[in-house]
Amino acid sequence: MLDLQKANLWKRISAALLDLILLFILAVGAALLLSYMLDYDGYAKQLEDRYTAVEREYGLSLDLTEEEYNALSEGEREAYDKALNALNEDQTAAYAYGMMINLSFLMITFSILIAYLLLEFLVPLLFGNGQTFGKKIFGIAVMQSDGVRLSSVLLFARTVLGKFAVETMVPAYIILMIFLGFLGFGGTLLIGILLAVQLFLFAFTKGHTLIHDKLSQTVTVDLASQMIFDTREELVAYKTKLHKEQIDQIES
Repeated sequence: MLDLQKANLWKRISAALLDLILLFILAVGAALLLSYMLDYDGYAKQLEDRYTAVEREYGLSLDLTEEEYNALSEGEREAYDKALNALNEDQTAAYAYGMMINLSFLMITFSILIAYLLLEFLVPLLFGNGQTFGKKIFGIAVMQSDGVRLSSVLLFARTVLGKFAVETMVPAYIILMIFLGFLGFGGTLLIGILLAVQLFLFAFTKGHTLIHDKLSQTVTVDLASQMIFDTREELVAYKTKLHKEQIDQIES
């Protein structure tokens, strides 16, 4: 039986924090590039110009809090409502707003995906043993839970399906929809459930695995002390050898 040489908890946390910082920097850079390529600022300028035009036409500001709106006189409220209706019926403003929403989802999705593919898939393929920059620095690695080296297919599933789709984009979309007013308490509850599942898995599983490890059947180990086999056949051969040695010891 091969013992699992679990990675030190603080090394894992330190590596994760470093990788998260690098991921954030790369994702922001990718988002800025996509914003420029897709002319996000152009649509934002269109919407701002329509706001300004309506405000000038009606002689008031549309940027009011609920408290400020309630403090308006009846005539001022009526004028504000007319101005808001005029803006809502403005096709240019509606188109620009819709494009901004769509591009926001697109930029968030692809900037984070690019960052994950580069830092959590391509870099580990180059380093080997599933190591990111953080894991490389702190001497920890990722292998299949049976002790076999992580394949590129499992690494891709771990990165894209686990880390990107489930652990990142689900809460990111929920937060964005809460911010835009499409979700309320239900969205907060969903994020809370996802976080609770992560904490439960980390606290009560043998290898302190998270959702992405469960989906890909992987575990994080100490590279210096953990034996990692290239193939399952190599693993079986090693176990057979150990078993034979144990029998020989008993018979002698």
